[in-house]
Amino acid sequence: MFSAAQSSKSEFLDKARQAREERKGYKARDRAATLIQALVRRFLCRCRLQKQIRKEVDDLFQDAGTTKRNALSIFKIARKLLFIFCQDDKLRFEKLCRSILGSMDVENEPKVWYVSLALSKDLTIPWIKQIKDVLWISCQFLKKLKPDIMQDNKLVTLYLTMLVTFTDTSTWKIVRGKGEALRPALTRICENIMGHLNQKGFYSILQILLTNGLARSRPSLTKGTLTAVFTLALRPVIAAHFSDNLLRSLLIHIINDSQFSTYLYNDKASECVLVSVQCMTTIQTHDLLRRFILFLSREEQCVDICVCLEGSHTLCLLGNLIHLGYLNEKVLEEEANHFVTELTDMLSYCQRYVSQKKSNLTHWHPVLGWFSQTVDYGLNESMPLVTKQLQYLWGMPVIRTLFSDVLSKKLETQEPTPPPQPTTSQNNLPVKSLFKRAFQKSASVRNILKPVGGRRVDSAEVQKVCSICVLYQTALTTLTQIRLQILTGLTYLDDLLPKLWAFICELGPQGGLKLFMECLNNDTEESKQLLAMLMLFCDCSRHLITILDDIEVYEEQISFKTEELVTISSFLNTFVYKMVWDGILENAKGEKLDLFHSVHGWLMVLYERDCRRRFSPDDNWLRKDLKPSLLFQELEKGKRRAQLLLQYIPHVIPHKNRVLLFRNIVTKEKETLGLVETSSASPHVTHITIRRSRMYILAQSVIRVKFVNDLGVDEAGIDQDGVFKEFLEEIIKKVFNPALNLFKTTSGNERLYPSPTSYIHENHLQLFEFVGKMLGKAMYEGIVVDVPFASFFLSQVMGHHHSTFYSSIDELPSLDSEFYKNLTSIKRYDGDVGDLGLTLSYDEDVMGQLVCHELIPGGKTMQVTNENKISYIHLMAHFRMHTQIKEQTAAFIRGFRSIINPEWLHMFSTPEVQRLVSGDNAEIDLDDLKYVTFDPLSPR
Repeated sequence: MFSAAQSSKSEFLDKARQAREERKGYKARDRAATLIQALVRRFLCRCRLQKQIRKEVDDLFQDAGTTKRNALSIFKIARKLLFIFCQDDKLRFEKLCRSILGSMDVENEPKVWYVSLALSKDLTIPWIKQIKDVLWISCQFLKKLKPDIMQDNKLVTLYLTMLVTFTDTSTWKIVRGKGEALRPALTRICENIMGHLNQKGFYSILQILLTNGLARSRPSLTKGTLTAVFTLALRPVIAAHFSDNLLRSLLIHIINDSQFSTYLYNDKASECVLVSVQCMTTIQTHDLLRRFILFLSREEQCVDICVCLEGSHTLCLLGNLIHLGYLNEKVLEEEANHFVTELTDMLSYCQRYVSQKKSNLTHWHPVLGWFSQTVDYGLNESMPLVTKQLQYLWGMPVIRTLFSDVLSKKLETQEPTPPPQPTTSQNNLPVKSLFKRAFQKSASVRNILKPVGGRRVDSAEVQKVCSICVLYQTALTTLTQIRLQILTGLTYLDDLLPKLWAFICELGPQGGLKLFMECLNNDTEESKQLLAMLMLFCDCSRHLITILDDIEVYEEQISFKTEELVTISSFLNTFVYKMVWDGILENAKGEKLDLFHSVHGWLMVLYERDCRRRFSPDDNWLRKDLKPSLLFQELEKGKRRAQLLLQYIPHVIPHKNRVLLFRNIVTKEKETLGLVETSSASPHVTHITIRRSRMYILAQSVIRVKFVNDLGVDEAGIDQDGVFKEFLEEIIKKVFNPALNLFKTTSGNERLYPSPTSYIHENHLQLFEFVGKMLGKAMYEGIVVDVPFASFFLSQVMGHHHSTFYSSIDELPSLDSEFYKNLTSIKRYDGDVGDLGLTLSYDEDVMGQLVCHELIPGGKTMQVTNENKISYIHLMAHFRMHTQIKEQTAAFIRGFRSIINPEWLHMFSTPEVQRLVSGDNAEIDLDDLKYVTFDPLSPR
């Protein structure tokens, strides 16, 4: 009974709970339905309202005479459109903007002018809010438009016109005449509008627009568009009286743009005139460059902006500032110190991330090379223009302005005092005396041949020149891909380097050399700047002498007189010697090591030029304070400084001592190989029997030769090197005979080099390798042979042609002096080289047939012009001396180096190697002959 009652109670409670849940569900569905209905009704209401407003807008803009539409009606319709505005209304917004601009162009109808509503007490604030919204929507559209599309380009012009019109009162007709009193109040409204836009990111919008329109090889923004952008960028800065915050925004977003200079660029040659007189006038009127320079010089602002921009965009800012400096020479001259410091800081910032080689953390940059920061590849198309901007830094106008203190110096001349006449006969004069007399006969000699000193290092002039040199040296190490352009620009002025050398000679109380040696032991900023000056001078001078030919160096004497080259070489020789011998080089790294390579490179270029054609006295390269015996002792002990001296400047040791050192090296090599006879062992000997009519074989060990005549009978004679010497002489005489066509003789001095047509011999390359071994064996045994080689060929044997500063044209006279003169005459040809009918090819008569060799692929169809004539000259010289005999030379070198270690010959110049091969051609010294052939007690 009780269980049944409990069961019915549970059922009752369950039903009651279900009923409550159902009622709750009904109520929730009712609320949801009501909410959905409300949302739908609201949506439909909005749609109807939007449709109605859009219809009103469309009806209003479809009417004719839109230019005379009442300003109030435009305001009301604009308020409605802005209330419902979405991206689908961009066409209506475009019409609204055109309507507003049209109202501003109407003459003498104030009620039509849209801006007139700003004077209404009730509408001023709503109008200001509305114009802010309209202008910001215009900015949003500018951000998305693509100027390279014609329709979008028109919209860019429209929205920029809106911004230009309502951020300044200059075009408002309402302020003309009696309305002039309204200008201050309306100007403040414009400033308010610009402040609103700046807060929302106005400069970022302009930067995006410039990037979209100009970051390409062919800019898509017109002159008028660029003028509008530049005007809009400057207005907030001018209105804020050039506040630091807005100057910073202008530099970061606009001046750093890779195409900012397009506003200023005037390329008449390509008929692409994009320069705006208005923009230039604005820049000069407001002294913008000076303001930029002074702003960047304050409280690490320059570094802060570089960090904000990162490397690629910092480079763009650098280019634009250089371009502005080029266009504002007066400001550049007056603010040179700050300008140079800021450019150096920017380059130094970029240099931190420049790497010498590829790695997982580097990216390739077309100007900086391997770069460890992220590269904006969108800038790649505009890098040619950035490079053109950077080129202004080493262009003549900027160089003349920055180096004005150096270039203003006059290179005084003085008449040399004639020396007393020597009593020695002319024929017995040593070469040194002949050189002295030749120099003393010159009409006038610049009075800067010796470091005279006298200029204070801490003077403002010296500090300025040092900072400028640091700037250009930093540019050379940072802008790695255009380094040669920088060097070429710095050497273009013929008088810059001589005057810089004169400036260097005057530094310090006793002249430049002592001062620079002291700087090596100091780590002060002043010392680093002075060494940077020397380094820049060496880099530029080396580049100049490398590209000048012999006529320009010795006859025309471009930039440097030969007397100056003598003094410079003496300075460099002493500087490098002291760096090596005083132990500075052993521990050098970083900047000091770079300095050494720079000075040493310039020194060796002068030395090699002097070896080819003398300009210095005999003892110019020797160090009299260096005793060869001491050097040899230190070499025996393995002293590092002795090894470095022999590696870098062996020419400071007399030639005869180097020959002795070479013979000692060979002797030690023989001892190592067991080729020297001792009391306990005999050397390995190879016996060969030679028919005089057939002589082609060699080995590196000791060779004993027995000649057999044509009848097969042994000739009398014991070979104790004499017969072997005869064997070498005979075989070398045969293989080097031009009639064999393995070697040819140069025109004029008849010196030997491989024949380009040696391939007529079936095994000609094996023969060349054999000949190389024979010559190496002769040198190895100390046997001189009468084989005069062309110097260009010996240079290749020694590996000089692999040097960075090797120039084929310099060696060409040793092959064919007439051909050299003809080629260099093309270089000096004043007319159009194209009229000569030359192509990038070389026609040669080969065994009665005319063969055309293309200097580059397709060269026979490419005409030589004024633009490529220098390349043609070098290609032709390279072809004649390298390409034609490449295989023969390689085979000869392979054989020669199998006997002679190429490192053994590094201590000799090319003419000195010829002396090793053929012996000296000096006159007989009777006293020396008497000393080695007679004893004082011997009977006469």
